[in-house]
Amino acid sequence: MTQQEQINFLLTNRIPRRLATRFMGWFSRIEQPIVSRMALAVWRLFADDLDLDEAKHRRFKSLHDCFIRELKDGARTIDPAPDSLCSPCDAIVGALGTIDGTTLYQAKGFPYTLQDLLPDPDLVDRYRDGTYVTLRLKSTMYHRFHAPYDCHVDQVTYISGDTWNVNPIALKRIERLYCKNERAVIDVRLNHGDLRMTLVPVAAILVASIQLHFLDHPLELKYRGPNRIPCSAAFSKGEEMGYFQHGSTIICFFPKGFVFHPAVHEGALLRMGQPLAYLPQTATRSVGG
Repeated sequence: MTQQEQINFLLTNRIPRRLATRFMGWFSRIEQPIVSRMALAVWRLFADDLDLDEAKHRRFKSLHDCFIRELKDGARTIDPAPDSLCSPCDAIVGALGTIDGTTLYQAKGFPYTLQDLLPDPDLVDRYRDGTYVTLRLKSTMYHRFHAPYDCHVDQVTYISGDTWNVNPIALKRIERLYCKNERAVIDVRLNHGDLRMTLVPVAAILVASIQLHFLDHPLELKYRGPNRIPCSAAFSKGEEMGYFQHGSTIICFFPKGFVFHPAVHEGALLRMGQPLAYLPQTATRSVGG
């Protein structure tokens, strides 16, 4: 690890993570014009890849308002192919491939298991020997996530946890990191036969909440409601489901038979709406990873 990586790890992890996250949740919502302008200026100073050209609005009431910005109409194209599932978010592809029984990887040499991440034994059985892909949202990216296919959500499971940074530097140092962090498990019933998939948004340091539009309350460190949250929400392919306050990660799980689009490989930059995977009946491509 380089000295720069070491400094990055220490500054973003060896601090009171939960306290820092709660502070950012409060500070980012301050709508005082001078404070918000200064906060945005500092963010731009350290995030040279922040691009607001696609933002629906160019003036922001607060740092939080910028974090969760909407895009201009037409800024993303939803892949129309009836056999494809689209990427739920803008992201950089991390680890992906076939699950070895119940073992998968957060980074090369750092395995974890479905049992560690998912609280439901039925989900563990469903994705045994299936496929997965990790989608990492950088802090400067568009933070909203969308339905990958016409679908229905009947239940969300919230798991309180830590707030480790989920960047590649931390993933190479902290074992089972995703399994330690705060996360939501969204079981998705696809409108295609009896097929299902699961989305697992994983929170991280400075991510003060996971907001799902079909739930009454944000899922955050202060949340004290039930872990299993029944719901009934229908989505069209590409319809917005929720957002992170900052950057983080979504892990997508597919049962056996789904395969990835050829452009989906480690390190690839995806935009929401691009084809991500194909339904088992029509898929003819090999799984990457």
